[in-house]
Amino acid sequence: MRPETEAELAETIKAASGPLRLRGGGTRAVGRSTGEVLETGGLSGIVLYEPGALTLVARAGTPLAEIEAALEAEGQRLPFEPMDHRGLLGTTGAPTVGGMAAANASGPRRVQAGACRDYMLGVRFVDGAGQILRNGGRVMKNVTGYDLVKLMAGSWGTLGVLTEVAFKVLPKPEAVASVLLDGLTQEAAPDAMARALGSPFDISGAAHLPEGPEGTPLTLLRVEGFAESVAYRAERLRDLFAGSAVRIETDPKRNAALWRDIRDVAPFHTRAGDVWRISCKPSDGPELAARLGAEATLFDWGGGLIWALLPEGSDARARLGTFGGHATRVRGEGESPVFQPEPAPVAALSRGLRARFDPRGVLNPGLMA
Repeated sequence: MRPETEAELAETIKAASGPLRLRGGGTRAVGRSTGEVLETGGLSGIVLYEPGALTLVARAGTPLAEIEAALEAEGQRLPFEPMDHRGLLGTTGAPTVGGMAAANASGPRRVQAGACRDYMLGVRFVDGAGQILRNGGRVMKNVTGYDLVKLMAGSWGTLGVLTEVAFKVLPKPEAVASVLLDGLTQEAAPDAMARALGSPFDISGAAHLPEGPEGTPLTLLRVEGFAESVAYRAERLRDLFAGSAVRIETDPKRNAALWRDIRDVAPFHTRAGDVWRISCKPSDGPELAARLGAEATLFDWGGGLIWALLPEGSDARARLGTFGGHATRVRGEGESPVFQPEPAPVAALSRGLRARFDPRGVLNPGLMA
């Protein structure tokens, strides 16, 4: 099923007699869901773009590439650097606006700019009863009552089918530089990233590769902005780590490639095994990585996000034990739930929300169970 209008989508959901499996571009095949496929690709196109107001509104099935091209023409971008899952999951198709918002897809810049949900100004969606709902608008601080915009971000289509999303966008920076620290151990890297993030130099990315492009550990710190400011901050960061092996990369294309590989977890693309995504306190990262005993790891968000490659069928949560964070199986199969089981009070709230927005349980049933 591929509705072409919001009204047609609402009627399709209202008439559904069984489960519906939602699909945008088909690139983020995470988790388990069953039912007849309901595609949102027919709801496509940029509804409104006002560069001067830093606002863009697009239908949910709009390819992300179309959004990025329109923004690029005006020297602007989506600040939250959404991840492209295709290489990691081996999927095809094109990422869409709705899928990005439903997954709250956010990249390395989250440590500075925030997540996808922080730039969503408004949404339109159809709930499980076939009702068309809208919340928010086209400016910041526009929500009265329940903030359904934030609720829809990261709900993976289990509360409603997005039809339209309004975003705040930002100008692209004039320059970018990456300060590269060679040879730091997995234990030392989080401290280095914390020092950089705690400095006054406005870091827009902090990541660590235990096996960098040259096969040796590499820690990356990114600064963006006006050219003179970027040059000054990069040098000050070099001074901050005096005594370490420090290089500065200023070439825009090489910088883009470095951070795209981190964003999309490129080192795992051609390697077999299950991929887990662990969100934790950055200071806990080294200990948790040791518990995992992973075949490969990648640290992002200053060490607060660990990507781990484990043998097929592995349960990262069993290896981690009790810890303050969340573990999600992004690639692979297993008996354990894909998403981190919620504490009982939170699980009760989630059930209540799903009962309210999808009383028949037809939207991606079981996906987040």
